[in-house]
Amino acid sequence: MRANQVLADSALTALAPAVWGSTYLVTTELLPPDRPLLAATARALPAGLVLLAVGRRLPRGIWWWRALVLGVLNIGAFFYLLFVAAYHLPGGVAALVGSVQPMLVLVLSVPLLKARIKAVQAATCALGAAGIGLLVLGPRAGLDAVGIGAGLLGAASMATGIVLAKRWGRPAGVGVLTFTGWQLTVGGLVLAPVMLIGEGLPATVTGANLAGFAYLSVVGALFAYAIWFRGLERLPALSVSFLSFTSPLAATVLGYVVLGQTLSAVQIAGALAVVAAVVLAQPRRR
Repeated sequence: MRANQVLADSALTALAPAVWGSTYLVTTELLPPDRPLLAATARALPAGLVLLAVGRRLPRGIWWWRALVLGVLNIGAFFYLLFVAAYHLPGGVAALVGSVQPMLVLVLSVPLLKARIKAVQAATCALGAAGIGLLVLGPRAGLDAVGIGAGLLGAASMATGIVLAKRWGRPAGVGVLTFTGWQLTVGGLVLAPVMLIGEGLPATVTGANLAGFAYLSVVGALFAYAIWFRGLERLPALSVSFLSFTSPLAATVLGYVVLGQTLSAVQIAGALAVVAAVVLAQPRRR
């Protein structure tokens, strides 16, 4: 693959975690308060059902259980654990815990993808984690065992989903949108009963709420996950995993631009370290 094509694929795939970085802003400004599971379900299930209706194709054979596994790992379990961590930890600590994901992808790639760990890859993981720490970790960061555990399990869930999706690919003749719809639907169906039991539905829904839900479903799920899984097919698993670092970077930039938050010199240094780690992790040619 030519270098220009690799660069284009990396840039397009990076849009997915950048969009996910806007989730915090949309949630706090547009959605009903204290309903993270409702947000997660509304983000996954409608988009998944739309893609199923468009693709008009269900899994067959071994892809029934593979779609179930990938949908739970990449969507259902990941979303749930992500919100548990967000409720028990400050945002900076949650992002820092989540930054172990590329390291887990690196380790899992050895037995599942027959990859070899290189020194530069380990160093890049450390650089990215350090950059996230400088970018989002504040002086008042608190620790909570439940939040730390949920954050680590969430990172492990997504890392396993990335590696398995890379190992299995997708069935012949099935487009990336249909493949994405399988996983979003499974994840949404897993989240829906948990949401109904744990939170219930809000008594009223405003126009701003509907706009927020529509953004999360159409842009944050349908568009973002389609280009994410497309990138996972075209790029190495570790390179795609490093692109997730752009999520806290985008959240920080949006906080600065939209909410008027300030950036310190330490945060700017952290942002530069994150960008450097993402760039170093991308393939030059294939």
